Amino acid sequence: MKKFLLPLAVLAMLTGCNHFTTEVYQDNLTMAICEDCEDSLTFNLSVEYVTGGMSADAMDLLNRYIVYNAFDLEEFDAPLVETAEYYREGLTEYYLNECAEAGMTSSWEDDTDAYFLPDWKGWKNYLIRYYSYRGGAHGIQTESYLVFNAKTGELIKEPDLFKEGYEEPVTEMLRLCIKDSLPFDEEMTEMLWLDNVVPNGNFFLDKEGITWSYQPYEVGPYALGIVTATLSWDDLKPYLL
Repeated sequence: MKKFLLPLAVLAMLTGCNHFTTEVYQDNLTMAICEDCEDSLTFNLSVEYVTGGMSADAMDLLNRYIVYNAFDLEEFDAPLVETAEYYREGLTEYYLNECAEAGMTSSWEDDTDAYFLPDWKGWKNYLIRYYSYRGGAHGIQTESYLVFNAKTGELIKEPDLFKEGYEEPVTEMLRLCIKDSLPFDEEMTEMLWLDNVVPNGNFFLDKEGITWSYQPYEVGPYALGIVTATLSWDDLKPYLL
């Protein structure tokens, strides 16, 4: 088992406290279900969080949002290290109990990789990648995006960006975008659950515009994987605040 904090921006930290700096909390574990068993639990966790370059209150708020979303918590105020340790301990106990109750061995995998993406103007983009395998034909991978106000640490939501009534026109553009961009044949495209393509709050911002992401099974069968749709700033301009 390895568990440590990894500094990412030592030079930036030395040049001044106003420079945005981060560290990464990492925890890795491979645990066999029993002695001389090939089946095991593999656990990998990597969570980037803010250490400098923001006010103490903004930094604390942003980091709490990261922990809350990375571990899918019901309570908002939770420290990273304690939460990560609690999650790992709960996962290992659950793995052993589930396999014992089923009377069988099985290999599980649980991977979280959470990190900052490039900024866009006054916003900070953050991505949480999660992969879970609990046996069966395949695992499930998800991608969840967070957007923060770079000064206050507040989480930005869709209504913070758009004028009232944006949902219908943006939905129409998203559906056209996905239909035109899916790299599948006509038969696969017809499997798209078009009614489920709506502004879902899972997005990030960059120079190209706003990109929405849809998890497996959210807008189509597993074969579609994670589906994304990017709408340009020019197309969105009439609906932005």
